[in-house]
Amino acid sequence: MKVLLCPLNDPGYLYPALAVGRELRRRAHAVHVLAAPQAAPVVAAAGLAVSAAGDGTALSVAHWTVRGPEQHAVVARAVRLLRPDVLVTSVLCHGALVAAEAAGLPVVVLGLTAHLWPYRGGAGPVDAHGRAWRLAETLKHYGEVREAAGLAPRHDRFPDTALLGTAFLLRGHPLLEAADAELPPAVRHVGPCWWEPEPPAVEPLPDSRPLAYVHLGRTFGGTSLWPRLNAAFTSGTHRAVVELGRSGAPDADRDADLVVGRRPWMGSLVERADLVLTNATSAPVLAALLHGKPLLVAPNGSEQQVLAAGCLRAGVARMLPEPGASAADLRAAVEETARDAELRACAEELGGLLADGKSEARAADAVESAAR
Repeated sequence: MKVLLCPLNDPGYLYPALAVGRELRRRAHAVHVLAAPQAAPVVAAAGLAVSAAGDGTALSVAHWTVRGPEQHAVVARAVRLLRPDVLVTSVLCHGALVAAEAAGLPVVVLGLTAHLWPYRGGAGPVDAHGRAWRLAETLKHYGEVREAAGLAPRHDRFPDTALLGTAFLLRGHPLLEAADAELPPAVRHVGPCWWEPEPPAVEPLPDSRPLAYVHLGRTFGGTSLWPRLNAAFTSGTHRAVVELGRSGAPDADRDADLVVGRRPWMGSLVERADLVLTNATSAPVLAALLHGKPLLVAPNGSEQQVLAAGCLRAGVARMLPEPGASAADLRAAVEETARDAELRACAEELGGLLADGKSEARAADAVESAAR
């Protein structure tokens, strides 16, 4: 079987696709990864074959709402050249969905940790309203890609059908979904599909204070974490290693005990940390749980709200105090999260369910089944 991986090329989307690709290659399938120049070295480090995308922005999640037609062109070209039996792509990679439909190919979508769109049942009215809005926005951009590609409008029984592909794989656990949630039939939980580049060495950090790992997400027009980070980690118990991710320029105070940077890995730092403070995007939440670390969450938009709510329901997270909270309250939130035995026990239990070693195998099974 020939598999074309065409994920979004940002780490949070690329790395899980590479984990699945490595398992498919282990099963003796031919695996090619569509990669922009900046992602090609990571694909090579994972031991997979690179199919050059050429366009450096078409597969970037930062441009998913405006570069859909270019994304479609890049994927369609790779389909013509490689003639795969199945595509594996990322949620929000609409160009791949449209290219697969036009070529008559099955497509497996790697989703995020929790389901973003409406359940078939089991969600409360507030939760359901947010999911319906997200679905409408996503379908708007998907429809624009279809129209640019010259495909006729779809008329599905359920509006999300087109976005789910042949199979849609969530990287979390049912405990992170709403109570009694009924997912669409194409959607299943497979687990983290965790892979990241090996760090070149253990990062030297001063041992004067225990460590907190902080991972920043996009603000979506919401509030920046920097004022609260500066307050929480000035004259507190913990030093913080801050991963900027896709966020903007840092705004750390000179006196704050913060080590700031961008790194293509996080596992080794999370392992050494007492807690993980995050806006609640998939990668840092999964890293925290896989290492049994409690979470302190401060969501803004989109996935962050859904996943933070799931973490709170599952008992693995506390909410960071709101903007305007006192420095004492922010420091206390860090300290209390770090020493909360019940929170840590829940994180270890859920992390154990996620780290059963079968997520890549389950995802690869789904890809093989779709191709059949």
